Amino acid sequence: MDKTVVVTRNEDGEALRVLGTQVRFLCEAEQTGQAWSLMEVRVPKDAGPPPHDHDWDEAYYIVRGELEFTLGSERMHVRAGDFLYAPGGTLHGFRGLSDEDACVLIFDAPAHAGSFFREVDREVRAPHDRAKVPAIGQRHGIRFAARAEPA
Repeated sequence: MDKTVVVTRNEDGEALRVLGTQVRFLCEAEQTGQAWSLMEVRVPKDAGPPPHDHDWDEAYYIVRGELEFTLGSERMHVRAGDFLYAPGGTLHGFRGLSDEDACVLIFDAPAHAGSFFREVDREVRAPHDRAKVPAIGQRHGIRFAARAEPA
């Protein structure tokens, strides 16, 4: 793979709507040979993905705001400056707690999230469309917890 310098300016990148959040890729999978990707996620109060798992690793750095985070069987309150790592296969999810949108940087390795996020943004437009999310997830290797309904 040829190494390419990547610069993403604040105004660059498409904003995807995913499970009540806004996702913007800072570094796309195609730019790293699928090795990893990095995204900025803005999380309004009570929005976010329900508990789910997948085979790739994810790491989270909370830039602004507060979230309730599920990691394995533990629920925790996290805030700006906190970091979490979820190895592949770990049940995880989060929801916004702040009145102002929280902001989270999410690193996935190897990169897999982009195709799922783009399909959800394209296919899930109205509340009744949310029933499509588990099947979309399954196509992309994401398994939502049986007891959870995508928000």
